[in-house]
Amino acid sequence: MNLSMKSRLGLMMFLQYFVWGSWYVTLGTWLAGSLHFSGQHIGWAAGTTAVGALVSPFFVGLIADRWIAVQKALGVLHALGAVLLLVTSRQTAFGPLYLFVLLYSICYMPTLALTNALAFRQMREPQQEFGPIRVFGTIGWIIAGLLVGNLGIEATAVPMQMAAGCSALLALYCFTLPDTPPLATTKAFKLHQIIPLDAIRLLRHRSMAIFALASFLICIPLQFYYAFTNLYLNEIGIQNAAAKMTGGQMSELVCMLLIPWFFRRLGVKYMLAVGMLAWTLRYVLFAYGNGGSLMWMLWTGILVHGICYDFFFVVGQIYIDREAPEALRAATQGLITLITYGAGMLVGSWLSGRVVDAYAHADVAGLMVHDWRSIWMFSAACAGLVLVLFLGAFSERKVVT
Repeated sequence: MNLSMKSRLGLMMFLQYFVWGSWYVTLGTWLAGSLHFSGQHIGWAAGTTAVGALVSPFFVGLIADRWIAVQKALGVLHALGAVLLLVTSRQTAFGPLYLFVLLYSICYMPTLALTNALAFRQMREPQQEFGPIRVFGTIGWIIAGLLVGNLGIEATAVPMQMAAGCSALLALYCFTLPDTPPLATTKAFKLHQIIPLDAIRLLRHRSMAIFALASFLICIPLQFYYAFTNLYLNEIGIQNAAAKMTGGQMSELVCMLLIPWFFRRLGVKYMLAVGMLAWTLRYVLFAYGNGGSLMWMLWTGILVHGICYDFFFVVGQIYIDREAPEALRAATQGLITLITYGAGMLVGSWLSGRVVDAYAHADVAGLMVHDWRSIWMFSAACAGLVLVLFLGAFSERKVVT
């Protein structure tokens, strides 16, 4: 792959994750601070991305593998997303706000699998080439977090408006990307093509089934981090929390570039296991850290994000691209998006909201505060249990199709 193509794909990834990083990290802080919503409200709002991910494989399996060029689908979805983000930013009641952010998530989440599919289609050696391209998405998330944090707009609707503008720009850019037509050769449309049944059949293989189950289970405790970390840091008095949280994405940059080296030495099983272990460690550090003498624990919990994310999600994407038949790769990526960002995060959104509310109480000033140690230790225990089950059950064997 030449330098020009790398640059084009890198810019696509940058804008893709700048949009998400602009609004999602501080969503809970905006809802709790400015709009005074409960933990359950925050959990459900954060969980709209999970609902969108549930829709994703149906859309991606049909569109990317059957009908429409990937770059055109991306352009349309991001254009719709820009409008919906702007409308969402103007809501103050939970019902309308939830509806519009849900509609937006249904547009956005399929684009995660579509950008991956488009990038993989341009590569000769995905195991070596995908990491350095995907790293630009991490840079986009970092820049978004630094802007939001340094502008002091974490508890406002401005981050969502910023994301709307970037989404409109990305929509235009997508139409300039390389033509990426459908791969599948079947021309006659049948209703069952909406559901990626051929991709689902890959789960008959033990290694793929265990991978899918572990992916689902680990994403339940992961939602505690995505939905509530910014609120947690703000509540315990950490200044410029959104910018500090980008330290996690900075560590992700390093880990992303090291993926090829670790992949050759550890293989899929132990890279995934290390990622799960890092999530468990992170929550323990959050449980016992503070903004004073134990601030190092919070920083460590943030900085292990590179291992948490890359060693699980990115390695998982590479594993799927390696194991799935060529004509089913986009659909299988979409299926894993459903299992992780969809079903797992949806259950995690419900559970995290319930747990956060269970450990909430009003202080002497009447402000709502939380027993964060209990909240983080609960999520640490969940992640640790999944790790033990995965190590005992998963065997890295080549899927036979």
